[in-house]
Amino acid sequence: MSKMSELHLLVTELKKCGEALIGISESLSELFTDKEPAQATEQPKAEVPAPENKPITLEAVRAILADKSRAGYTLQVRALLEKHGAEKLSEIDPLEYPSLLSEAKVLGNG
Repeated sequence: MSKMSELHLLVTELKKCGEALIGISESLSELFTDKEPAQATEQPKAEVPAPENKPITLEAVRAILADKSRAGYTLQVRALLEKHGAEKLSEIDPLEYPSLLSEAKVLGNG
């Protein structure tokens, strides 16, 4: 492999890592921005029983992906997002959340 090819591969990987970090920072920013108002409105609802088949929310998926990313699985999280057709979690169809969540939960368990 020539030095230019090797350099090109390294630069490409570095760019992917940077993009992954940007995506994670955006997700974390959205997570903390969305959490504060949601907590204030959810407190009164805590007294009302939740429905059994509650749909999976963007915030729930984001929280799990952020945990996996902090645990060192950033590249795998990025790969899952790409597998589901998006670069950012906010671009994923909510119908994909259950399968994305189930795939993310097994990261680090195998």
